[in-house]
Amino acid sequence: MSGLVIVVEDEEPIRVALVRLLQSACYTVRAFASGKDFFNSPMPDTPACLLLDMQMPDTTGMDIIKKLASIEVRMPVIFITGFGSIPMSVQAMKSGAREFLTKPVCPETLLSAVADALESDQANLQQRITQCELTARYNLLTPREQQVLEFIIGGLLIKQIAAELEVSEITIKVHKRQIMEKMQTKSITDLVRITERLHITQARSR
Repeated sequence: MSGLVIVVEDEEPIRVALVRLLQSACYTVRAFASGKDFFNSPMPDTPACLLLDMQMPDTTGMDIIKKLASIEVRMPVIFITGFGSIPMSVQAMKSGAREFLTKPVCPETLLSAVADALESDQANLQQRITQCELTARYNLLTPREQQVLEFIIGGLLIKQIAAELEVSEITIKVHKRQIMEKMQTKSITDLVRITERLHITQARSR
């Protein structure tokens, strides 16, 4: 699959070789010689993965991962290092790295790792987009509609919700119709699934 691969590698010969290999596999590549240069560039808004040298003069791969987390940028990270060790690889994996490869890296191994990382980020990106869309739908509801929604997913009937809120059943039916339209659902089951993803708490009768 196509996608963006970001290479952060301070050694120019290795950086150039990685760029050529990735471009030969039809990937879009952005390469940086330092962590500072990387963070001075725009963060990607498309499926991407980060090919990251573990040790560089100005920073470490672990520091870059921590900074990405602090600014809430999520993308799969593949570490490459010339000084790999079991403790280092364990630390990298615990920090969220997807792969830990030692130099010289086998081209087939690297391309396979990149393909897996981009596929993962594509799925994660779609999930994040869907979550944002669902949140936007929920935010269209009025405070009263949000209140009615909590009773609906709690399993209360129209007449029970009307009694709880001390309004007519017709009013609750109107609210329910508006909720279904704004949330773009056709059934209560779909509505429950969406609210579960949004972590909306069910309301119970008094």
